[in-house]
Amino acid sequence: MPGTSLADWLRSRPDGTLAALLQTRRDLATPPPSNSTVLATRAGTPGSISRACEDLDTFTLAVFDALLLAGADTEPVTIGEVDKLLGRPAKGGLERLRDRALAWGEDDAIRVPPTAREALGPFPAGLGSPSPALSGIDLAAAVDEVTEAERALLQKLAAGPPIGNTRDAGAMVPLDEATTPVQKLLARGLLLRRDDTTVELPRELGILLRGGHAFSSAQLTEPELPTHPHQQSTVDQAAAGEAMEFLRHTERLIALWSEQPPPVLKSGGLGVRELRKLARELDVDDQRATLVAEVAVGAGLAGDDQSGTPEWVPTVLADSWLASEPAARWAMLAQAWLDLPRSPGLAGQRDAKDKPLAPLSEELRRPLAPAGRRRVLAALSELPAGTGVKSVEELVAALAWQAPRRGGRFRDENVRWTMSEATALGLVALGAVTTATGALLEDDRPNATLAMAEALPDPVNHVLVQADLTVVAPGPLEADLATEITAVADIESAGHATVYRVTETSVRRALDTGRTAAELHALFGERSATPVPQSLTYLIDDVARRHGRLRGGVAGSFLRCDDEVLLAEVLGNPAAEQLDLRKIAPTVLISTYPLAEVLDGLRAAGFAPAAEGPDGRVVDLNRNRGRRIPARGRNARRVHAEPSSPGGDQIASIVANLRAGDRAAGTRRGTAVRAPGGGGSDTSMTLALLAKATREQREVWIGFVDAHGTAAQRVVTPARVGGGILESTDNERYPLHRITSAALVED
Repeated sequence: MPGTSLADWLRSRPDGTLAALLQTRRDLATPPPSNSTVLATRAGTPGSISRACEDLDTFTLAVFDALLLAGADTEPVTIGEVDKLLGRPAKGGLERLRDRALAWGEDDAIRVPPTAREALGPFPAGLGSPSPALSGIDLAAAVDEVTEAERALLQKLAAGPPIGNTRDAGAMVPLDEATTPVQKLLARGLLLRRDDTTVELPRELGILLRGGHAFSSAQLTEPELPTHPHQQSTVDQAAAGEAMEFLRHTERLIALWSEQPPPVLKSGGLGVRELRKLARELDVDDQRATLVAEVAVGAGLAGDDQSGTPEWVPTVLADSWLASEPAARWAMLAQAWLDLPRSPGLAGQRDAKDKPLAPLSEELRRPLAPAGRRRVLAALSELPAGTGVKSVEELVAALAWQAPRRGGRFRDENVRWTMSEATALGLVALGAVTTATGALLEDDRPNATLAMAEALPDPVNHVLVQADLTVVAPGPLEADLATEITAVADIESAGHATVYRVTETSVRRALDTGRTAAELHALFGERSATPVPQSLTYLIDDVARRHGRLRGGVAGSFLRCDDEVLLAEVLGNPAAEQLDLRKIAPTVLISTYPLAEVLDGLRAAGFAPAAEGPDGRVVDLNRNRGRRIPARGRNARRVHAEPSSPGGDQIASIVANLRAGDRAAGTRRGTAVRAPGGGGSDTSMTLALLAKATREQREVWIGFVDAHGTAAQRVVTPARVGGGILESTDNERYPLHRITSAALVED
């Protein structure tokens, strides 16, 4: 059967087809191929074929497998043979393979690269090698005679791969002496023995057990993606709630790491103990805590201080982030997650040495992670506005069918991780992307911030104080009110409605910051939409009455009190000896310990001291935000779902050079002159030939080495030779030192 080579087929293609090929298979264009032969050679390498197959759907890959089953890698085959193996027309998949130069030729002489089997694996479609011994045998009748155990083994091998390892393959025995299913099938000729431990299911039998075709109908049919419609506003509002929760978790992480920065593991990353401590403080599971830490570090809000004993410390950028509006804070975190070249979902997985992968460790780095996230979100964004998928597993199945060879061994897990993380961050809600997410995917961060600001609930200016000393915030509080309430109450539960609890400790903390009892009464009286319960009034007054009776300063530190009896009580307490307290005046005690330690020790002993400044006013020793390190510059380059392709002008130039190279390769040449040793230095003969071609305006064939070090050929009409440059009538310029050979073109 006649067939053409891939190089000849590429030469016959229109320029637009070649341009589309170079856009689709970007590796073929770098460096630019000198002619179609080079392009065909490059397109037929196993690595290039594997990369080209990553974007192919299951049906197209099945067509590719069917071509290999038919032997198209060794001789041309017809489309009818492929249709028979598939059980349906292969035309659509075949055209996609031709577009990528993975198959070529007319329908009666289709070929694929000889290395395709090396790229796709030794068992196309999961089927074994054909067995000539089965020719002419009624396989259906032979299968009907086997036992249930033998049939189960055949069905398992028919599902693929067709190879099985067993000790029963050690020797061939007659059927009447066979005792195991493997021995019986070998004796019947329904299994092939490859070596002492390996058996293989013949291809003919595998196709029979699959219903007469190489693939089942279900395999070749794209699964439906069930969806559920929602109002886009509903999706945006649901996502806004999750976004607010993630912002709260990030704020809490900054506060925790400011006070007690966790150490960096010797191998890098965050230790299990520190991760669980963070999860406990945030009241989330380890997976969510890992995500918060990874995004915070990825956004530059925290980092390794790279000291002698390195710790994870917030950066100065954290302060400006905390001062920003919620929508702007969310946009920064969401963008950081989209561009994060790491896979937080891998944390906790085991490495090759069976050790768990730590959050923030180098082992979680995955440069292709941003592309995977954008692919999942792009699939959701293609649905009608507000429409969400009903099940993540159905989305996993749909994306797996669309590109089964893409994503590696964590292909399906990456989709699950992306959906979970995007939901936690507020990019996805109810299985649908938000308006803000759509803007982020188009690299429009300002509009994304605006969309999130519109979705977030309006801040409220009041709280609801309950008789059990809880304070309910019926929505996000105004910034100044949130600061005041956080100062005097502890968060008990967070969500769309945050519940705070006022305790003796929280009231004392507010008084330590310099607030007075009158200011606290005014806060609740003015901002509570419900009557202030007497229990809260009594609590504030009782703590305020005892608060500050002891005053401390720095000596190491000192305590002063107008009540000498109280000072005597302090000195009589066991804590006085531990804190090295001694009296220097009837109303003054001093200690060699820092003031903060003295105050904490006395509070643990049941006293209620307060710190004072040089002017005698109460000061807040906790006002310091904690440690900070300089923010490190982050790579501002956006990582898109696909690497950037060459531009249209660049592709057109490559195609033009291809055509020129093909013309040069097929041109009849006269006697050629070459540089000495094939090098690049000029000779008088070369210059004389080029000068003659210039005078007579004749075409000349030249061989040269381009700027990429690639040997190429061209047919040009010289317009001028001089100054070390050959300039053609087409305004192309060739340095003479790069020309290795030249010859006049014969008519």
